Order: sequence, then C-alpha cells, then structure tokens
Amino acid sequence: MAILSKDTVRTLIKEWIEPLQNRDPISARQLKRIHVEGNHVKVSLTLGLPGDDHAARCADQLRTFLGERLPGARVNVTVDWRVRTHAVQDGLQPLPGVRNLIAVASGKGGVGKSTTAVNLALALRADGARVGMLDADLYGPSQPRMLGVSGRPHSADGEHMEPLEGHGVKVMSVGFMVEEEAPVIWRGSMVSRALEKLVLNTRWGELDYLILDLPPGTGDIQLTLAQRIPVSGALIVTTPQDIALLDARKGLRMFAKTGVPVLGLVENMSMHVCSRCGHAEALFGDGGGERLAAEQEVPLLGRLPLDLAIRECADGGTPTVVAAPDSPAAGLYRTLARHTAAALASRPLDRGERFPPIAVHNA
Repeated sequence: MAILSKDTVRTLIKEWIEPLQNRDPISARQLKRIHVEGNHVKVSLTLGLPGDDHAARCADQLRTFLGERLPGARVNVTVDWRVRTHAVQDGLQPLPGVRNLIAVASGKGGVGKSTTAVNLALALRADGARVGMLDADLYGPSQPRMLGVSGRPHSADGEHMEPLEGHGVKVMSVGFMVEEEAPVIWRGSMVSRALEKLVLNTRWGELDYLILDLPPGTGDIQLTLAQRIPVSGALIVTTPQDIALLDARKGLRMFAKTGVPVLGLVENMSMHVCSRCGHAEALFGDGGGERLAAEQEVPLLGRLPLDLAIRECADGGTPTVVAAPDSPAAGLYRTLARHTAAALASRPLDRGERFPPIAVHNA
C-alpha cells in the first residue's frame, strides 16, 4: 500500500459527517489528534455534546469509514466528549461554573412546556451531563412536584442558597419558599428581582446545562431574562394548533429582538396515543410545528406525543425519562435532548473557551 500521510487522513476525516451536528469533525472543531506511523492510524475526537453511547457509535462509524478508504491500514479511533461554554447575549458573561443556560419557553400556557423542560433536563442527565433546573415560572411553580422534591433550601450566609436535588438534577424554585397552594401575588418588578436572585444567588456548582422553565408569554420575566441573565439558547414549545403557533411566533420574535439565540422548536402533543389500543391521532392538527420551523428558519428539534402516561409520571414526581426509560416516549425525550445539545454545540463558543489544539504527528 502507498505510504500514509497525515494530510491523506485529514482529508478523509473531513468527508465523514458526525450525525447529530451534521458537520464534519474538522469544521465542527471535534478533531483532537491524528497520529500516523507506518500503516497504523490513530485518530481522536472530542465531541461537544454528552453521551457515551453516541461517542462510541461515532468511533465505530469513523473507524469503518476510514478502514474502507485505507485498505491495509490499521485504524484506531477514540471518541470522548466535553460540553463547552457557549456565547451569551452581548454585554453579559456566563454564570460562574455554569457552562450553558437553556431557556424553555412557550407563547401560551397549556402546551406542556414544564413537562418538556423536566424531561429534557433528565434526558441530558441520563447522557452523563451535569444538569440543573431553575423553575422560573414564579406564578405557577411546578418543578418541585414534577421532580418529587420538597423542603426549603439551606443558606449558610443568609444570601446564597443551596439547590435541592431530584433524580440527579439540581433544582431551585420559588415553590420551595411558599406553600404549594399559596398564590404568588407580586408586581412585575418584584418578579424580576426574584428571578435574578434565584439564578444568581443559587450555588449551582459545576453544571454543563442549567435548564430554565419559563412562564408562558412574553412579559416581565422573559424581558428580565433577555436583558440580565446570560442565556446560551432557547427552545420554544408549541402544539400544532393554529392559536398556539401564533403565540409561538411571538416568542420567536421576542428572542430574536433581544439577542437570545433560538436553538429550535419543539412540537408537543403532536399525536394522541390511546392508552388502551395504542392508536395515534393528530387531535390538534398535523405538521404545524414543521411549517412554523421552516417559516422561521429554525430547526424542529422534536415532536412529542399527548400521552396519559407522561402526565401521570410528571404528576407523581417521577417523569417519564426516569419512570419508564425504555418507553417510546422516553426515547423521544432523549432524542430531543441530543438534538438540543447538538444545536447548542454548533453555536459560537464563549470568548473564554478555547478549543484544544489539534495534535498531528507523522512518524
């Protein structure tokens, strides 16, 4: 066989497409090392999104790809992952220790935003990421119940709070400070200050992702978030029906005007799945999320069902990803989480984050 060179290997690597980010490892800055010695080729990648199983699949696929194009060569490929810190709005800095903050929003209530947010957080956690959940729906906090967490946060200095934990996810909510059925009667300025304190005065530790479950709409909390809280990206949750899509457009435009990048759209309640026979029916219309995503030029990151079991699991404090990890619904949430992480991994990095230099060695 012809003598191998690093340039030959590098050219071939550029032809292989990593399936989640849909980019080659070089343009995605995933390539860490190339070593060529005789007919022995060693390649190392570092992905920017979590998941040991996805990393292993990428290693197998790239090994096969190179092996087919380098007959006679001994090809070794290793792939690991590391979540990096991505850029936030101009004039703001990422939270100390928190690599990325992802806001989950909706234009209107009743579209399953909180259920989507909690299962997204748990799916990222299941892939190995360090995850926190901030319940920013201050008028209607639901994450304590969904995560099965109760009690009051501890504060050693009277100012900074330690988050509680549910199913491996760190969680903070105003619901820990008030009775579950007590109304939160605050003016807009009070709500804005409370949101800032919950985000900035919580000792999150080291997190790859902090998920913010926002209230519906485009009011004071969303404006405070856009102006004062460093956000890496946002998801918009909608249902396929026209009225929900109309409000989702408003949410998309609000984030566009305030400089918060939208990672994509999530269509919830796409299909109703009968708990008895399994028949699926599009109760709220078909294809609305896909049309809106195409119109607004954002990815459709996932389509989730209207399933009685999803509601029951969330109400019981053990969401679907934890309660039924092998179920079709949990698989859809895991797919959503991976697509979300991939969309974020394709965003620009924070200025303080640096890619490791690529080591190329020809022996």
